[in-house]
Amino acid sequence: MNATLKTWKTSRNLLLNLLEQTSIEKLNTIPAGFNNNIIWNIGHIIIAQQGLVYKSSGMTGYISDDLFNKYKPGTKPESFTSEDEVNELKSLLIELTILTENDLEKGIFKTYKERQTSTGFHLANVQDALEFNNFHEGLHMGYILSIRKFL
Repeated sequence: MNATLKTWKTSRNLLLNLLEQTSIEKLNTIPAGFNNNIIWNIGHIIIAQQGLVYKSSGMTGYISDDLFNKYKPGTKPESFTSEDEVNELKSLLIELTILTENDLEKGIFKTYKERQTSTGFHLANVQDALEFNNFHEGLHMGYILSIRKFL
């Protein structure tokens, strides 16, 4: 589990650095040929982790339903993301790693709703969910880096 969490924290710090180096206009730009932007991908990885780990464990997690619904699978950017929301997403990138690690240490994850992801991964427990989450976030980091090349 330590390697999984270490990978996740490193990835999140890379994403935070990328956000801090990118203007709000560029974060909100959808380049030709893409259907979303950098900030949507950031919001999406945040809510995906909360869904994979907390909702699948029968818990609510740490984000609002509004935020979850804005970035869940099947959504796309509908409006300009404000500076305040960008700052909230920046905070959540790091805060949620700390909160999740603390919850793991407390042993609060007692049950898990087994499922197969749309990409074919079988998730039987929180460990599986965290490992898949790293894969998922890696995919979206790739999308973000591709979008950035077109800005």
